[in-house]
Amino acid sequence: MSKLQIQNIYMNYHTLENETSALVDISFNIEEGEFLSIVGPSGCGKSTLLNIISGLLPPSSGNVLINNKYISKAKPQIGYMFQKDNLFEWLTVWDNVILGLKIKKNITEDNLKNVENLLHSYGLWEFRHHHPKQLSGGMRQKVALIRTLSINPEVLILDEPFSAIDYQTRLNLNDEVFKIIHKEKKTTIMVTHDLSEAISMSDRILILSKRPAIIKEIIPVEFEEKYNSPLKRREAPNFRYYFNTIWKELNS
Repeated sequence: MSKLQIQNIYMNYHTLENETSALVDISFNIEEGEFLSIVGPSGCGKSTLLNIISGLLPPSSGNVLINNKYISKAKPQIGYMFQKDNLFEWLTVWDNVILGLKIKKNITEDNLKNVENLLHSYGLWEFRHHHPKQLSGGMRQKVALIRTLSINPEVLILDEPFSAIDYQTRLNLNDEVFKIIHKEKKTTIMVTHDLSEAISMSDRILILSKRPAIIKEIIPVEFEEKYNSPLKRREAPNFRYYFNTIWKELNS
């Protein structure tokens, strides 16, 4: 049984003058622990699709299932990390990270211990009393990721999580986030405009067409075991093959 099932999703926007079709018959499955990236032209509906999958936006028709159960609104099983870190500047790192637990009224000894372990494991424990303005852009994104992980979601959704960061930091953060997600064994969907990022981090890449978006192709990505991080995968002999294949598909 697939972890996540996307079944025949259509999305239409209505105005007084007309109806605009955004997504057309989008269907795919994601397996437990899989990392799927979604790429496509600007404005094709990638973020709209993420909002539908997360339950934040109802589709015009179609269904989303997690563990074979229908999703009709935002669920705690799904954690959403946005393009901006959305950290509250007046709160410490610790208070930002546990905010989701507070909102869900789920502050327990076990959950707080889990937050401590996450901060220790990923190099942020010594910064727990700092405020966001005292952190680098990469560290802020790590705090945002740990805040998302603190509610222990079964599925993680990333909407261009590295786009606001300088290139060098972005490459390093790709590696760190990749290791965190795999260590925590999270099923993940990421939207990105960066093809190299998608190839280096993913198990499969879903390519959307221009609007109204359909699925053009879903490409499995495989590397030899020695290429075990996003940085190393960029050096793999077949990396260029994947890049050229996806680039041609996007521009066909």
